[in-house]
Amino acid sequence: MADTRTAPGDTGPDTTPEASSWYALYEFALVTVLLFGVVSAVRLFVVPSSALAVSGIHLALAAVGAVVGVLAFLLIRSAWGRRSGAHMNPAVSVGLWLMGAFPGRCVLPYVVGQAAGSLAGTGLAALVWGAPASDPPADYAVIQPAPGWGTTSVVVTEVGCLLLLTLVIGFFLANPTYNAWLPGVLAVLTAAIVAVLGPRSGGSTNPARQFGPALLSGNHHYLVLYLLAPVVGAVLGAAAHRELVRRTRLRRPRTYRLCPLAAEAAEAL
Repeated sequence: MADTRTAPGDTGPDTTPEASSWYALYEFALVTVLLFGVVSAVRLFVVPSSALAVSGIHLALAAVGAVVGVLAFLLIRSAWGRRSGAHMNPAVSVGLWLMGAFPGRCVLPYVVGQAAGSLAGTGLAALVWGAPASDPPADYAVIQPAPGWGTTSVVVTEVGCLLLLTLVIGFFLANPTYNAWLPGVLAVLTAAIVAVLGPRSGGSTNPARQFGPALLSGNHHYLVLYLLAPVVGAVLGAAAHRELVRRTRLRRPRTYRLCPLAAEAAEAL
Protein backbone atom coordinates (compact mmCIF):
# COMPACT_ATOMS: atom_id res chain seq x y z
CA MET A 1 0.00 0.00 0.00
CA ALA A 2 1.22 3.49 -0.81
CA ASP A 3 2.63 5.62 1.98
CA THR A 4 0.04 8.37 2.52
CA ARG A 5 1.89 10.24 5.25
CA THR A 6 2.59 13.89 4.55
CA ALA A 7 6.02 15.44 4.60
CA PRO A 8 7.06 17.99 7.25
CA GLY A 9 5.52 21.36 6.46
CA ASP A 10 2.70 19.91 4.36
CA THR A 11 -0.30 19.08 6.49
CA GLY A 12 -2.00 17.48 3.49
CA PRO A 13 -5.75 17.45 2.85
CA ASP A 14 -8.21 17.01 5.66
CA THR A 15 -9.38 13.45 5.01
CA THR A 16 -12.62 13.55 6.99
CA PRO A 17 -15.70 12.69 4.88
CA GLU A 18 -16.93 16.29 5.10
CA ALA A 19 -13.63 17.77 3.93
CA SER A 20 -13.24 15.17 1.17
CA SER A 21 -16.65 16.19 -0.15
CA TRP A 22 -15.61 19.84 -0.29
CA TYR A 23 -12.39 19.00 -2.14
CA ALA A 24 -14.35 16.83 -4.57
CA LEU A 25 -16.73 19.74 -5.18
CA TYR A 26 -13.75 21.92 -6.05
CA GLU A 27 -12.63 19.27 -8.54
CA PHE A 28 -16.17 19.11 -9.94
CA ALA A 29 -16.16 22.89 -10.50
CA LEU A 30 -12.68 22.91 -12.04
CA VAL A 31 -13.42 20.09 -14.48
CA THR A 32 -16.76 21.68 -15.38
CA VAL A 33 -14.95 24.85 -16.44
CA LEU A 34 -12.22 22.84 -18.19
CA LEU A 35 -14.65 20.79 -20.29
CA PHE A 36 -16.76 23.83 -21.06
CA GLY A 37 -13.58 25.45 -22.37
CA VAL A 38 -12.58 22.38 -24.38
CA VAL A 39 -15.96 22.03 -26.12
CA SER A 40 -16.14 25.79 -26.70
CA ALA A 41 -12.66 25.85 -28.23
CA VAL A 42 -13.55 22.98 -30.57
CA ARG A 43 -16.78 24.75 -31.54
CA LEU A 44 -14.93 28.01 -32.26
CA PHE A 45 -11.86 26.71 -34.09
CA VAL A 46 -12.96 23.44 -35.70
CA VAL A 47 -16.56 24.02 -36.86
CA PRO A 48 -16.40 25.52 -40.40
CA SER A 49 -19.36 27.87 -39.82
CA SER A 50 -17.56 29.63 -36.95
CA ALA A 51 -16.08 33.07 -37.62
CA LEU A 52 -12.90 31.86 -35.88
CA ALA A 53 -12.64 28.56 -37.76
CA VAL A 54 -9.07 27.57 -38.60
CA SER A 55 -8.36 25.80 -41.88
CA GLY A 56 -6.83 22.36 -41.48
CA ILE A 57 -7.28 20.02 -38.51
CA HIS A 58 -3.64 20.33 -37.41
CA LEU A 59 -3.75 24.12 -37.10
CA ALA A 60 -7.26 24.02 -35.63
CA LEU A 61 -6.20 21.62 -32.89
CA ALA A 62 -3.07 23.67 -32.26
CA ALA A 63 -5.37 26.61 -31.53
CA VAL A 64 -7.56 24.41 -29.31
CA GLY A 65 -4.45 23.18 -27.49
CA ALA A 66 -3.26 26.73 -26.84
CA VAL A 67 -6.62 27.71 -25.33
CA VAL A 68 -6.85 24.56 -23.21
CA GLY A 69 -3.26 25.00 -22.01
CA VAL A 70 -3.91 28.57 -20.88
CA LEU A 71 -7.18 27.53 -19.24
CA ALA A 72 -5.47 24.67 -17.38
CA PHE A 73 -2.79 27.07 -16.14
CA LEU A 74 -5.40 29.50 -14.80
CA LEU A 75 -7.42 26.74 -13.13
CA ILE A 76 -4.35 25.24 -11.44
CA ARG A 77 -3.43 28.66 -10.04
CA SER A 78 -6.99 29.57 -9.06
CA ALA A 79 -8.13 29.67 -5.43
CA TRP A 80 -10.16 26.47 -5.83
CA GLY A 81 -7.30 24.83 -7.71
CA ARG A 82 -4.90 25.58 -4.87
CA ARG A 83 -7.36 24.10 -2.39
CA SER A 84 -8.12 20.81 -4.15
CA GLY A 85 -4.73 20.47 -5.81
CA ALA A 86 -6.26 20.99 -9.28
CA HIS A 87 -5.76 17.41 -10.40
CA MET A 88 -8.68 17.62 -12.88
CA ASN A 89 -7.63 14.17 -14.07
CA PRO A 90 -8.43 10.83 -12.38
CA ALA A 91 -5.10 9.41 -13.55
CA VAL A 92 -3.22 12.24 -11.80
CA SER A 93 -5.12 11.58 -8.55
CA VAL A 94 -4.27 7.87 -8.77
CA GLY A 95 -0.62 8.61 -9.55
CA LEU A 96 -0.24 10.99 -6.61
CA TRP A 97 -1.84 8.45 -4.29
CA LEU A 98 0.56 5.72 -5.44
CA MET A 99 3.50 8.10 -4.96
CA GLY A 100 2.43 8.59 -1.34
CA ALA A 101 1.37 12.21 -1.69
CA PHE A 102 -2.42 11.82 -1.64
CA PRO A 103 -4.65 9.91 0.79
CA GLY A 104 -6.28 6.85 -0.74
CA ARG A 105 -9.64 7.66 0.86
CA CYS A 106 -9.82 10.86 -1.21
CA VAL A 107 -9.27 9.18 -4.59
CA LEU A 108 -12.83 7.97 -5.14
CA PRO A 109 -14.51 11.30 -4.20
CA TYR A 110 -12.09 13.10 -6.53
CA VAL A 111 -12.77 10.71 -9.41
CA VAL A 112 -16.54 11.03 -8.93
CA GLY A 113 -16.28 14.83 -8.83
CA GLN A 114 -14.11 14.87 -11.95
CA ALA A 115 -16.46 12.58 -13.87
CA ALA A 116 -19.50 14.62 -12.86
CA GLY A 117 -17.69 17.82 -13.87
CA SER A 118 -16.93 16.30 -17.27
CA LEU A 119 -20.62 15.67 -17.87
CA ALA A 120 -21.65 19.07 -16.51
CA GLY A 121 -19.10 21.06 -18.49
CA THR A 122 -19.84 19.24 -21.74
CA GLY A 123 -23.58 19.61 -21.28
CA LEU A 124 -23.29 23.29 -20.38
CA ALA A 125 -21.29 24.00 -23.51
CA ALA A 126 -23.93 22.24 -25.60
CA LEU A 127 -26.64 24.36 -23.99
CA VAL A 128 -24.71 27.59 -24.62
CA TRP A 129 -23.59 26.85 -28.19
CA GLY A 130 -26.43 24.61 -29.37
CA ALA A 131 -26.12 22.45 -32.47
CA PRO A 132 -22.65 23.75 -33.52
CA ALA A 133 -21.24 22.14 -30.37
CA SER A 134 -23.35 18.98 -30.30
CA ASP A 135 -23.51 18.09 -34.00
CA PRO A 136 -20.60 16.93 -36.20
CA PRO A 137 -17.86 17.91 -36.68
CA ALA A 138 -17.71 19.18 -33.07
CA ASP A 139 -19.84 16.31 -31.72
CA TYR A 140 -19.39 17.39 -28.07
CA ALA A 141 -15.60 17.42 -28.67
CA VAL A 142 -15.51 13.62 -28.40
CA ILE A 143 -12.07 12.15 -29.09
CA GLN A 144 -11.28 9.37 -31.52
CA PRO A 145 -8.07 8.23 -33.23
CA ALA A 146 -7.24 9.12 -36.81
CA PRO A 147 -7.60 6.46 -39.53
CA GLY A 148 -4.64 4.12 -39.38
CA TRP A 149 -4.19 4.49 -35.65
CA GLY A 150 -5.10 1.12 -34.19
CA THR A 151 -5.94 0.25 -30.61
CA THR A 152 -2.37 -0.75 -29.78
CA SER A 153 -0.92 2.53 -31.04
CA VAL A 154 -3.42 4.60 -29.10
CA VAL A 155 -2.90 2.61 -25.90
CA VAL A 156 0.89 2.92 -26.13
CA THR A 157 0.60 6.67 -26.74
CA GLU A 158 -1.85 7.30 -23.90
CA VAL A 159 0.10 5.13 -21.46
CA GLY A 160 3.40 6.73 -22.46
CA CYS A 161 2.08 10.27 -22.08
CA LEU A 162 0.76 9.65 -18.57
CA LEU A 163 3.90 7.79 -17.54
CA LEU A 164 5.96 10.81 -18.56
CA LEU A 165 3.48 13.28 -17.08
CA THR A 166 3.46 11.44 -13.74
CA LEU A 167 7.25 11.51 -13.59
CA VAL A 168 7.27 15.24 -14.35
CA ILE A 169 4.69 15.95 -11.64
CA GLY A 170 6.57 13.73 -9.18
CA PHE A 171 9.85 15.53 -9.85
CA PHE A 172 8.44 19.02 -9.34
CA LEU A 173 6.40 18.12 -6.28
CA ALA A 174 9.44 16.44 -4.73
CA ASN A 175 11.45 19.64 -5.20
CA PRO A 176 9.47 22.53 -3.66
CA THR A 177 12.03 25.07 -4.87
CA TYR A 178 10.84 24.46 -8.45
CA ASN A 179 7.18 23.81 -7.64
CA ALA A 180 6.09 27.26 -8.83
CA TRP A 181 7.09 26.23 -12.37
CA LEU A 182 4.77 23.24 -12.48
CA PRO A 183 1.54 24.99 -13.62
CA GLY A 184 3.37 26.51 -16.59
CA VAL A 185 5.06 23.24 -17.47
CA LEU A 186 1.74 21.39 -17.37
CA ALA A 187 0.09 24.07 -19.51
CA VAL A 188 2.79 23.76 -22.18
CA LEU A 189 2.62 19.95 -22.11
CA THR A 190 -1.17 20.03 -22.39
CA ALA A 191 -1.06 22.37 -25.38
CA ALA A 192 1.62 20.25 -27.06
CA ILE A 193 -0.28 16.99 -26.51
CA VAL A 194 -3.47 18.41 -28.03
CA ALA A 195 -1.62 19.98 -30.97
CA VAL A 196 0.65 17.04 -31.78
CA LEU A 197 -1.39 14.00 -30.79
CA GLY A 198 -4.90 15.40 -31.26
CA PRO A 199 -4.93 14.76 -35.04
CA ARG A 200 -3.36 11.33 -34.49
CA SER A 201 -4.16 9.33 -31.35
CA GLY A 202 -6.72 11.84 -30.09
CA GLY A 203 -4.45 13.24 -27.38
CA SER A 204 -6.80 12.67 -24.44
CA THR A 205 -4.42 11.66 -21.59
CA ASN A 206 -7.28 12.36 -19.19
CA PRO A 207 -10.24 10.03 -18.54
CA ALA A 208 -12.35 13.06 -17.55
CA ARG A 209 -11.62 14.65 -20.93
CA GLN A 210 -13.38 11.83 -22.76
CA PHE A 211 -16.02 10.73 -20.26
CA GLY A 212 -18.61 13.49 -20.69
CA PRO A 213 -18.19 13.97 -24.46
CA ALA A 214 -18.44 10.22 -25.12
CA LEU A 215 -21.56 9.74 -23.00
CA LEU A 216 -23.40 12.76 -24.37
CA SER A 217 -22.44 12.14 -28.01
CA GLY A 218 -23.23 8.43 -27.81
CA ASN A 219 -19.83 7.64 -29.32
CA HIS A 220 -18.60 4.94 -26.94
CA HIS A 221 -16.30 3.09 -29.34
CA TYR A 222 -13.06 4.14 -27.67
CA LEU A 223 -14.36 5.12 -24.23
CA VAL A 224 -12.88 2.20 -22.30
CA LEU A 225 -9.52 2.71 -24.00
CA TYR A 226 -9.35 6.42 -23.16
CA LEU A 227 -10.54 5.77 -19.60
CA LEU A 228 -8.10 3.00 -18.71
CA ALA A 229 -4.91 3.70 -20.65
CA PRO A 230 -4.08 6.98 -18.82
CA VAL A 231 -4.61 5.27 -15.45
CA VAL A 232 -2.24 2.47 -16.46
CA GLY A 233 0.30 5.11 -17.47
CA ALA A 234 -0.06 6.84 -14.10
CA VAL A 235 0.42 3.53 -12.26
CA LEU A 236 3.59 2.83 -14.24
CA GLY A 237 4.81 6.40 -13.74
CA ALA A 238 4.28 6.18 -9.99
CA ALA A 239 6.16 2.87 -9.89
CA ALA A 240 9.02 4.41 -11.86
CA HIS A 241 9.10 7.38 -9.48
CA ARG A 242 9.25 5.11 -6.45
CA GLU A 243 12.14 3.22 -8.04
CA LEU A 244 13.97 6.48 -8.67
CA VAL A 245 13.42 7.44 -5.04
CA ARG A 246 14.91 4.11 -3.99
CA ARG A 247 17.94 4.32 -6.29
CA THR A 248 18.71 8.06 -6.29
CA ARG A 249 18.43 11.09 -4.04
CA LEU A 250 15.06 12.01 -5.49
CA ARG A 251 12.40 12.41 -2.81
CA ARG A 252 8.76 11.50 -3.01
CA PRO A 253 6.30 14.36 -3.64
CA ARG A 254 5.89 16.69 -0.66
CA THR A 255 2.37 17.83 -1.57
CA TYR A 256 -0.64 16.71 -3.58
CA ARG A 257 -1.20 20.27 -4.86
CA LEU A 258 -0.08 21.12 -8.40
CA CYS A 259 0.23 24.72 -7.24
CA PRO A 260 1.08 25.30 -3.57
CA LEU A 261 -0.80 27.40 -1.10
CA ALA A 262 0.94 30.57 0.03
CA ALA A 263 2.19 28.94 3.24
CA GLU A 264 3.69 26.02 1.36
CA ALA A 265 5.34 28.28 -1.21
CA ALA A 266 6.86 30.43 1.54
CA GLU A 267 8.23 27.41 3.36
CA ALA A 268 9.91 26.14 0.21
CA LEU A 269 11.97 29.34 -0.13
